[in-house]
Amino acid sequence: MKICIVGGGINGLCCAWLLSQKGHEVHLYEKDTLVSKTSRSSSKLLHGGLRYLEHGNFSLVREALKERDAWLQQVPSLTQPIRLVLPIYENSNRNRWLVKTGLFLYNHLAGSSILPKSKWLDKKTLIQRDPNLNAVGLKGGYEFSDGQMDDYQLGLWVAEQAKQEGATLYEKTLVKTINIEGQIQLEDQALQYDQIINIAGPWAEQLLKKSNITSPYKIDAIRGSHLIINRSCNQSYLFEIPEDKRIFFVLPWKTKTLIGTTEVRQGLNEVIECSNTERDYLLSAFNQYQTKKATKNDIIESFAGIRPLLSSSSDPRKITREYAVHQTGKLINIFGGKWTTALALANKVSKQIDGNHD
Repeated sequence: MKICIVGGGINGLCCAWLLSQKGHEVHLYEKDTLVSKTSRSSSKLLHGGLRYLEHGNFSLVREALKERDAWLQQVPSLTQPIRLVLPIYENSNRNRWLVKTGLFLYNHLAGSSILPKSKWLDKKTLIQRDPNLNAVGLKGGYEFSDGQMDDYQLGLWVAEQAKQEGATLYEKTLVKTINIEGQIQLEDQALQYDQIINIAGPWAEQLLKKSNITSPYKIDAIRGSHLIINRSCNQSYLFEIPEDKRIFFVLPWKTKTLIGTTEVRQGLNEVIECSNTERDYLLSAFNQYQTKKATKNDIIESFAGIRPLLSSSSDPRKITREYAVHQTGKLINIFGGKWTTALALANKVSKQIDGNHD
């Protein structure tokens, strides 16, 4: 089959890789450069999504945990296991037993994982590990496993695998419109395909609107911003923001410390960048847990990306992280999708295409 993929982020690249492996002629079109937007602006984690359990997304967490391990095993040069700590304080919104229950489920859903299970660490151990951790009201914390990656380099690695399997990847090539008969319109020509996969992330719905195609799914474009501060990171953390019960990460990143993320609705035509409000929000949250405070002068970089989430709640914190696959004629549209589950999503798309032509 001759297949067109619109979108050169990690989900589109994984689709190109798997479909090329199956012998299809794959052409991928990216309006910018590969892995240049959302897919290189993540929190750099390969994770199951511990916090998703609070919203009952058990199937997504199970799938993500399986895929987390697969990435770690398949590409050890660009990924690594990481042990995070979720501290428990006297005034924490989530008490010790609630967190313990969540991590029990997390361990259970991970099955026979390659990573060690969670465990409780007392206050003394945490302070010995990280003398800068705020000890006031600290009871201890749970340590648990996930994975860390270089999202940009790992994305380029997937692109190289797709090329080696025969996929043709076009950069700086805008697909202006598509239709359900398998035709795409570029700047200077129309091309015909047996199947089109619209997997343009936050811009997937926008492309449908330009093409006068309706869909039962809508996308919420949610900006996630991050800071990198000029400080080494002694310990990776999952912290709670007391004011709104959100969580945020503190992670090592190339000898520095990464802090993120936020959840702010974003217009697709707006500049994608960390706002001053988000910067102050992240610094304030970080400093609540540090005896050595960080200031704006410690920030050496900030970055932001848009998550293409399925529209499901007025509150960005409660929007589902599930994804949806919807087909109309020769057009398959992908809504949502996480970095960690990109290969699992690609496998579902591949099976759907094979099922269409059995």
